[in-house]
Amino acid sequence: MADHAILAGKRVLLVVAGGIAAYKSLDLIRRLRERGATVRAVLTEAGARFVTPLSVQALTEDTVYRDLWSLTDESEMGHIRLSREADLLVVAPATANLLARMAAGMADDLAATVLLATDKPVLVAPAMNVRMWQHAATQANMALLESRGVRRVGPNEGVMACNEYGPGRMAEPMEIVDAIAAIFAEDAHLPLAGRHAVVTSGPTHEPIDPVRYIANRSSGKQGHAIAAALAKLGAAVTLVSGPTRLPDPPGCSVVHIETAREMLAACEAALPADIAVCAAAVADWRVDGPSDRKLKKDGGGPPALALTENPDILATLSRPGERRPALVVGFAAETGDVLAYATAKRARKCCDWIVANDVSPGTGTFGGSDNTVHLIRADGVESWPTMPKDAVAARLAEVVAGYFAGK
Repeated sequence: MADHAILAGKRVLLVVAGGIAAYKSLDLIRRLRERGATVRAVLTEAGARFVTPLSVQALTEDTVYRDLWSLTDESEMGHIRLSREADLLVVAPATANLLARMAAGMADDLAATVLLATDKPVLVAPAMNVRMWQHAATQANMALLESRGVRRVGPNEGVMACNEYGPGRMAEPMEIVDAIAAIFAEDAHLPLAGRHAVVTSGPTHEPIDPVRYIANRSSGKQGHAIAAALAKLGAAVTLVSGPTRLPDPPGCSVVHIETAREMLAACEAALPADIAVCAAAVADWRVDGPSDRKLKKDGGGPPALALTENPDILATLSRPGERRPALVVGFAAETGDVLAYATAKRARKCCDWIVANDVSPGTGTFGGSDNTVHLIRADGVESWPTMPKDAVAARLAEVVAGYFAGK
């Protein structure tokens, strides 16, 4: 049994979906509050057919949220704020329908929307008929959600309300309490728990016309791996990603952008943060006044493209001020004199660290699976051996955790 003392002061957002097991959610609320947790509830339309909003409100002593389109609720408590003010989201019961909508990334009611908008851990307690649970679609949906970092407790075996026997019964309230406490205990031992990291990744695309753009060969593999590694150590990670072919890393809140200006805006919107890792290969220049129509060959030679400089994201995030992250890490992709250029870049941008690598033709760094980097800090240079990008990311995340352990 997990240590329940860790639940004191924790904020749980409970999503109650429409299943006969919803009656257990009332006892779950009571058990959590007995242990010092605060519980706020979202009740689906179907869930309200099994337990009344009044019952849930009486036990939580808080507003019960039901309608995505409620203007009163949106003015006082928007769905984004609702999803992020909790320390953990718990779905109990988690019906086959809600699991399917979660897997598909739908946002067609308040419950699905808060689950899609959250950057906090999610625990589901499945509850459904045995055949529904064993159906290939449900199993695939659950596997996909777990691959994205969603935790699960149950289901248990037993007699169903429909008199069938097998797996599908929702876990008992105290089992769910144990699972919640275990998640908080696990996070409490993660070195970056409670830290917020902003990571940039991939290329940017700067439009020339509606068809063409200026870009580079960055795959985003290193930046995405760093985001995943920081999340694995407990950080709440906002990944700002340019166009890549990579899936969103599990456990991260991802903002997809195309241009450098959009990337800067997304980074600034994500502040405050403890950590910023600027791994994206941002285009230095953009076309000044891209055409709103496709440029055509007209026999007069190629068009003259007037370029203007893009905003410097690393220098902007490194600028002194209250919103500057405590640790700002930049990347320097060079094709010659790697250490000299990267060292000068660290001083010029005013960032704390620079991760430098050689992206010369033949190294295979852009688009490849391996990387050879040098970590440049004020106290010197640390050269790492060639290793897979996931290993580079894990090692960098450990160094970041060590930096904050000394604070």
